[in-house]
Amino acid sequence: MKNIFVGNLDFAATESSIRSLFEPYGNVERVSLVTDRDTGRSRGFAFVEMTDASQADQAIAALNGADLNGRALNVNEARPKPQGGGGRGFGGSSRDSRGGGPPRQRREPRW
Repeated sequence: MKNIFVGNLDFAATESSIRSLFEPYGNVERVSLVTDRDTGRSRGFAFVEMTDASQADQAIAALNGADLNGRALNVNEARPKPQGGGGRGFGGSSRDSRGGGPPRQRREPRW
């Protein structure tokens, strides 16, 4: 099993269109199109799981840089998320963790 990152996708891309792009290279186990949690819109990237690693490598080699709906795809092997910190956390501000004074107050919108 190999997990493949597919980036620079057109926002109109669907899981089925991505699946049909990879199926000529081998069996596609799963396609996960990443969407914005609040709006439900595509975030422009997806993950494709292929059962055979050599077929996945062929798909990566063939599709990296390929044009899909006017966009050059960025296709490579997905790297696992780093353990521990990293990314955006919840709570507090970054100023708190450095001891740089009180947390900032939220500003009201100007409209």
